[in-house]
Order: sequence, then structure tokens, then C-alpha cells
Amino acid sequence: MNLETFYEYCLSKKGVSEHFPFDEDTLVFKVGGKMFALSSLSQWEKNEQSVNLKCDPDRAQELRAEYDEIQPGFHMSKVHWNTVSLNGNLPLKFVKELIDHSYELVFKSLTKKIQNEIIDSR
Repeated sequence: MNLETFYEYCLSKKGVSEHFPFDEDTLVFKVGGKMFALSSLSQWEKNEQSVNLKCDPDRAQELRAEYDEIQPGFHMSKVHWNTVSLNGNLPLKFVKELIDHSYELVFKSLTKKIQNEIIDSR
């Protein structure tokens, strides 16, 4: 996955906005004001691209055990976040599924009011 594909895929989801809340390097995607994906732009430039994605804790453990490219979230809660290396052998479809899972977890955690506002926004 290249940066443009990652960027466009995240922004294509309903109610998503991009931010740089930490610094000028860390691109953060939010839905309903809550993060679901973040990545270091400088790491992409170094060809060491990775993304932090929220994940169900049980599934996070399973994914880490199965894939070398999936590790506990760097600078994040190790229970709820994974760092996914995009330099390895993970298929694009699978990476998109991981992004979808992260988005859905965060979306479902929003209040019904905010969920409905997002659904009705398009």
C-alpha cells in the first residue's frame, strides 16, 4: 500500500477527517472526533511505512501471533492498538480490512446521535 492509497481509503469512509494533533509528522484520521488510524509521514519517506490501527483486544493478540508485520501499538495502548508494517507481505485487501475494523470499532463507540449525524451527512 502506498501513502496515496492509504490516505484516500481512510478519507473515503463516512465522517472521516484528517488531523495533525501531535506534530507536523503524525497524520491522524478521526471519525466523530476519535482516532482510528495514524501514521508517521517521515516513515513513509524512509520506506518504513506503518500505521497504527485500533483492534479488538482478542483479535489483536491473534493477529500479532499470526503475522510478523503486526505488533503492539507503538506509543499507544498495547491492548487496543496494533502497529501494522506495510513493508511486508500483507495483501492490500487484508490491510483495508484492518482499517475497516479499526474504523468500525471507533464508529460503534460513538453516541447514537453522532453516529446518526455521520450516516445522514451524505
